[in-house]
Amino acid sequence: MRKLLFVCVSMICVLVSCGEKSNEAKNESCTENENLMQYTSYIDVTHYKSGYYVNVSNPWNEKSLGEYYLYPDSLDLPDELKNQVVIRTPVKNVVAYSSTQWSVFLEIGEISRVKGILESDYTDNVEIKRLLAEKKIEDVGIETSLNTEIVINLHPDVILYTPYSTVPKTEIGELTGAVMFPFADYLENHPLGRAEWLKVIGFLTCREDDANQWFNNIVSRYESLKTLCENAENRPTVFSDLPFEGQWYLPGGASYIAQIFHDAGADYIWKDNNSTASLPVDAETVLSKARDADFWRVMNSTNHKFSYEGLAVENELYTYFKAYKDRNILVCDIRESGYFEKSEYEPDILLKDFVYAFHPEMLENEDYTPKYFYRLKDEK
Repeated sequence: MRKLLFVCVSMICVLVSCGEKSNEAKNESCTENENLMQYTSYIDVTHYKSGYYVNVSNPWNEKSLGEYYLYPDSLDLPDELKNQVVIRTPVKNVVAYSSTQWSVFLEIGEISRVKGILESDYTDNVEIKRLLAEKKIEDVGIETSLNTEIVINLHPDVILYTPYSTVPKTEIGELTGAVMFPFADYLENHPLGRAEWLKVIGFLTCREDDANQWFNNIVSRYESLKTLCENAENRPTVFSDLPFEGQWYLPGGASYIAQIFHDAGADYIWKDNNSTASLPVDAETVLSKARDADFWRVMNSTNHKFSYEGLAVENELYTYFKAYKDRNILVCDIRESGYFEKSEYEPDILLKDFVYAFHPEMLENEDYTPKYFYRLKDEK
């Protein structure tokens, strides 16, 4: 599970680069085939004979984060792939660094292929906790300090890692013989692009049809809600987050959450900023620019109850915002809702939560209950 602090600052960081682009096999496989990924910016997948060619892009330079061939284990490997990085499918033993990875295995009924995960203390998922207790899944540590012995004993054929530059390179791939696959889903700034990474798990497990159907349903629901909001007469304003150690880290105007705000019929206060990363902004600037914003989106990672009264005690500055005064704070309890495990593959539900807040009249014929973001109410 990605820790909230890491999430707040990680988008400011750069990725490590890896792997030179190759090769003759790529040219043969890609020139006549259509990319099977529709919305992603950082991964391309094309058919290659009876399998797939996968290229994971690096957004900061021209090198690839990795090129891979997914090829059925039941077939002989073509000669031209014997010097390439090949993942035999369906994968058998997987170590998944992020909950956004193992949650897809769980959803499509392939969780038995996942043998190791990171930071299990940060999940409240009942099924994962059961599998951990039964030793069917092992906790292998944290991204910056893997338990190498446990990973080696799991005999993984694939390790799905999150390519943060702050995580040091390790020799774990060489030690285990596993293919290190960079799962760069968090870099995608379009909600449907981020969700489409679920199809990668479908390719790895030979459950392409199930994954495609799941994703297509997400697209249909998301686009319907987006269309509903396109002609909204009133577009409320919104800003985001709380400061950390006196510094606000606000989503850039081209970021994932900014896109969702826009699609939900709202104007993000920093919409004119073209950054996809988090913006370090001092409190005075935030107050000056967002004081009159209609809504305030907040992520809650604490164990204590979140309330207006608690916010006022924490920092009197919060009480100066219009969204605070009007009781228009939209809060998500990341532990209770399983936000980091589920929301990436439920952008349609995330969007609907915001439509319900910004334009309740559009959902007046539905008895809708928000799943992730709800309007914070005063204590009684």
